Amino acid sequence: MDENSPYTPPQTPLPPAGTDPAPKNKDENTLGIVCHLLSLAGCVVPVVGQILGPLVLWLIKKPDSPYLDAVGKEVVNFNISFTIYGAIGFILCLVFIGVLLLPLLGIAWLVLTIIGAIKASEGKIYRYPLTIRLIK
Repeated sequence: MDENSPYTPPQTPLPPAGTDPAPKNKDENTLGIVCHLLSLAGCVVPVVGQILGPLVLWLIKKPDSPYLDAVGKEVVNFNISFTIYGAIGFILCLVFIGVLLLPLLGIAWLVLTIIGAIKASEGKIYRYPLTIRLIK
């Protein structure tokens, strides 16, 4: 841009680096909890349910809320990652390692999902460990 140009870009302040958006109201906070708990749909419809539930909520609500956008991305990335780990564990059942690995993955998935829901009830974004960040 030329210095004499009449156009000036909007000066929207950026949030400080490393800060997460907070829920604006109780509804956003509740939807953050629901996003984490929708992963439990994977117990009813394996593989598809644990990804599809949070994905649908995230896609619907991400334009409305930076908080729900961040929570949704984190939950979807976590569930995609654990689906990949489960598929690897299933393949490893052929050499018996998967028989030990799959129950541990299932317990870790359930515990981490509950921890994520608890953190969301506090208005925080929980960064899941062992997550491949496919959606940025």
